[in-house]
Amino acid sequence: MQHIILVSKYIVPKGYTGIALFPFVFVKHAYLKLNKVFVNHERIHLRQQMELLILPFFIWYGLEFLVRYVRYKNWHQAYRNISFEREAYQNEHHLEYLKKRSFWNFLKYL
Repeated sequence: MQHIILVSKYIVPKGYTGIALFPFVFVKHAYLKLNKVFVNHERIHLRQQMELLILPFFIWYGLEFLVRYVRYKNWHQAYRNISFEREAYQNEHHLEYLKKRSFWNFLKYL
């Protein structure tokens, strides 16, 4: 899958270094484009977005965040426990992960 990495401090939410918005990865700083682990994390999100046909991904992401936030009452803990984030964080160091990843694999992280 081809991905386009763009630098924009305005699109990336405050407190974050990057965001995947299919088919783009936006990073706050240009040096992040060279960070293979970071880029792999965002590429995992691009795959998740493709699998859910993009808009449903963001709806699911937002709803799951709200459920986690109610449960943990902590923004960071809620964010880190979203199934999409759990999959991406646990596999970001495996640079070949997307080659063997099964369809809708994020479900294993619910």
